[in-house]
Amino acid sequence: MSGGLARPPLVEICVDDVAGALAAEAEGADRIELCSALSEGGLTPSFGLVQAVLTRVRRIGVRIMIRPRGGNYVFSAEEVEVMLADISAFRALQRSPSVAVGFVCGALTASGVVDARAVSRLKTACGGAPMTFHKAFDVTRDLGAALDTLLGLGIRSILTSGGSPTAEGGAETLAILVARAAGRVSIIAGGGVRAGNVRALLDRTAVPEVHLRAMRPDSFGRLVTSTEEIAAFIRAVRQAA
Repeated sequence: MSGGLARPPLVEICVDDVAGALAAEAEGADRIELCSALSEGGLTPSFGLVQAVLTRVRRIGVRIMIRPRGGNYVFSAEEVEVMLADISAFRALQRSPSVAVGFVCGALTASGVVDARAVSRLKTACGGAPMTFHKAFDVTRDLGAALDTLLGLGIRSILTSGGSPTAEGGAETLAILVARAAGRVSIIAGGGVRAGNVRALLDRTAVPEVHLRAMRPDSFGRLVTSTEEIAAFIRAVRQAA
C-alpha cells in the first residue's frame, strides 16, 4: 500500500439503531459512529438510543454524533450550548469499562474555515474522550489549512472524503492529507466506501481508518444496517491489509 500501514485499517460503521450497533460488534468492526437522521448526514441521537447502545455493547468503540440540526455547519452560540450539553449528558451515562466512548462534532465560520473557538469548547467538553471532526471538514475552503488548525486544537481524528462527494473521487487528496498529517491525526476515509472499492482506496491513500454506512431497505422500505455488507466490508479490509 502507498506509504505502508503500520497496522490493519480500523473499521468504523455508521449506525442509527441498537440492532446496527450489535451487528457491527458481532461482525468484528472496531468502532461505530452512532447517530440519527442519516438522510441529513447524521444528527445527534436520542438520549435513549445512546443509553441502550452503551448498555448492550461489550467491546466495540462508540463515537456519538453531536450535531443539533441538518444544513450547514455554521452554528449559533445557542446551538453550540446545545452541543456542549449533549456531550455532558452522554458522558455521564454508564457503560462497560471496555467500551471506549468518544464524540463526532465540528463547526465552521461563515467564511468557510474551522470555528476554532467553538471547536475548542467542544474538545474541552469531551474531556479525555476522543473527538472526531466530522465532514464539515470537506466544505472548508482550504483542507490543508483546516487540518493544521485542527492539529493545533488537539483534534486527532478527521472524517473526510477528500473534499469530494466520495472518498474514491477524493483519493488523491486523501493521500495528500495522510502524508501531511504524518501520523499526528488519523484520517478516516468515508463517503461511498464499500467492500468493492475499499482495497483500491487503501492502496491509493494509505488511510489508517475507513468508515462505512452499511444500509439497505428492509421489507417495509426502511433503511436498516446490513449485517452482510458489514461482513463483506470487513473481509475486504482485512484481505487488503
